[in-house]
Amino acid sequence: MKNYILFSLILLMSYGVNYAQSATSNIEVGDVFVIGEAHGNNYVHINFPNPSAIVKRGGMVNFNTLKGKNVEVTSLKEKKNGSLMATIKLVSKGSFFNSHKYVTVDINNAISTGELVVF
Repeated sequence: MKNYILFSLILLMSYGVNYAQSATSNIEVGDVFVIGEAHGNNYVHINFPNPSAIVKRGGMVNFNTLKGKNVEVTSLKEKKNGSLMATIKLVSKGSFFNSHKYVTVDINNAISTGELVVF
């Protein structure tokens, strides 16, 4: 009985890995995503600047205003470890926190954790 459960668990995980790879490999410049919820008020895979850098540039640090905002991919770069880094900007032509126009994101991990949602 344990072997059947272990086999089905491995089969499900391999299916999930294959699906995740095929779902995120179609990302191109110009794709639009929605910013999802942060885990513990902290985005792990979206590289927002430090709060002190935001304040120095005259911005207001409020992560609650980001949820639900549409963002567009402006450039893609593959790192040596195989992860896909993207530069994103707001579709509304505004700035993040009224201080930064662009931010970088590890797009595959951000989609898998729900920080970015496909629009």
